[in-house]
Amino acid sequence: MLRQFSVLSLCLMILTACGTPPAPVQLAADGKPLPTVYRISSADTATIQYRVLDSVNAFRRTAGKSPVALNANLNAAAATHALDMHKQNRPWHFGSDGSSPLERIGRAGYEGSLLGENISETYEGEIPTLAAWMNREDTRDVILNENATDLGISWFQEDRGKLWWVLLLAQRN
Repeated sequence: MLRQFSVLSLCLMILTACGTPPAPVQLAADGKPLPTVYRISSADTATIQYRVLDSVNAFRRTAGKSPVALNANLNAAAATHALDMHKQNRPWHFGSDGSSPLERIGRAGYEGSLLGENISETYEGEIPTLAAWMNREDTRDVILNENATDLGISWFQEDRGKLWWVLLLAQRN
């Protein structure tokens, strides 16, 4: 029995050693590791939107707030602004036409009050981006706004991987 265990252990060690070696970490000019590109396909849209919704609602539940629902009009407004930020090459709350988040949700057909917009320019996925928003008081306050009933989330990804994220929270009429 002991001999069989020893042989089995030796075989396991050999198999482990035969595995594919990890890819070398690429370093930037400053010596820090380059960010890993998080790729999103169009087939991932619903999964990502519901993953953000579930995460936001978990944060809201912990804070004693009511859950929010995903809203197609807010998603459309977020997608439009994410693309526009990419075209402007800057993360900010104003559209290239001077529009505000309030104007954009109205154009998208949302009937309600805007409570806040969080934006981000990053190479990270939705969960690290949401975590970064939760670590800042101003963006966390948007997510945890007690009057929020609806959420919109979208992004635009450049060919090289940079992501432009937009999250909207609003209160329906």
